[in-house]
Amino acid sequence: MVIEKGETQLNKEAILVIEDEEKIARLLELELEFEGYKVTKAMDGIKGLEEYRSNKWDLILLDVMLPGLSGIEILRRIRINDSHTPVLLLTAKDSVEDKVSGLDLGANDYITKPFQIEELLARVRVALRHKAAEKKEETDWLTLADLRLNEKTREVLRGEDFIELTPREFDLLAYLLKNKMQVLNRDQILEAVWGYDFFGDTNVVDVYIRYLRKKIDSPEKEPLIHTIRGVGYVLKVIK
Repeated sequence: MVIEKGETQLNKEAILVIEDEEKIARLLELELEFEGYKVTKAMDGIKGLEEYRSNKWDLILLDVMLPGLSGIEILRRIRINDSHTPVLLLTAKDSVEDKVSGLDLGANDYITKPFQIEELLARVRVALRHKAAEKKEETDWLTLADLRLNEKTREVLRGEDFIELTPREFDLLAYLLKNKMQVLNRDQILEAVWGYDFFGDTNVVDVYIRYLRKKIDSPEKEPLIHTIRGVGYVLKVIK
């Protein structure tokens, strides 16, 4: 059986098209929907900015020359608080200044008019793949307040400062982060971090908690590791 283009596409990404030329906007809408994307159109800059603010988007196709509000101004406002949503600019063939301005403001890519739809669709796929990779990378981090731990790279940061931990300190902190806001007794921690084969005193937990506190909860930082007397420890923010 021959499978036509778009039949097996299960994409659910939402794409906002901000384009004032009806023929181009309609073409983009049809082609993107055929590829399986959810598409919303806006025909001027003001409406486009309203649509952007009213929903979450996986990608924005943004014309530079728009009535009401220019594409460059829309991009500038988007990037004030949103550095993640991919934005592809649609520019005139000779608008070098617009291309440079857009890229400087944080556009991910641009394509000049007139364009081949296959090229535009390829650029859309690339931008969405990059976003998916960034999102996956973010999920590798365990976080609490400004404390971050990456199990894949074994990096630990408090704010912008990298913190060096021994392997056991790292495992202990990872366990606390995975169970943040939960009170953990010493036996639970000992079993999870040291394992069943550890024959020793639960005081080893207290010793390593002290090591962690010296590195994580420095005097100028808000303390995150808290002692629950007679029980154990909890990792949380106390407001």
